[in-house]
Parts: sequence; C-alpha cells; structure tokens
Amino acid sequence: MKNSPLTTILLGVLAVIAFWSLVLCGMYVHRSRQLVQLKNQAAAINYRQNAINALVADAVAYSKQNPAIDPILVSAGLKTNAAGAKPTTK
Repeated sequence: MKNSPLTTILLGVLAVIAFWSLVLCGMYVHRSRQLVQLKNQAAAINYRQNAINALVADAVAYSKQNPAIDPILVSAGLKTNAAGAKPTTK
C-alpha cells in the first residue's frame, strides 16, 4: 500500500487548525482576564464617586448650619455664592 498525499495534507490541515484553536483559546483567556480587571476598576471608580458625592452632600448640608464653610464650597465650585457678593465700585 502506498502512502497517499491526501493523508499528509489532511494531517497538515489538522495541525494548522489545532494551532489556530490554541491561539484563539489563549486570546480568549487573556481578554477574559482583562475584562475582569476592567470591571473591578469600574466598580472601584463608582464606589469612590458615590463616596465623594455623599461627602459633598454632607458638606452642603453642614453649610446650612455653619455658613463659615461657604467660601470653601464656593471656591471648589460646589455651591454658588448665595450671599450675593457685592461688586466693588470705585
């Protein structure tokens, strides 16, 4: 029985497909890990943003009881100058 070239061609195709599937599997694993990292970063950013918003809300609420904090809130852009600063005229 002679060796058929069809067997060699099919083995070559099988080797190429097996190698390509390994490459795609590696890419999938890498992208999955990257997705988990990005989700964790987004969750941390959302947590910090919520904490900052709560702090700002507390500072604005505190300014109603103690208006001495108003210049700080105005300079940070968290509150408008409700006192209506008098323009200086010369």
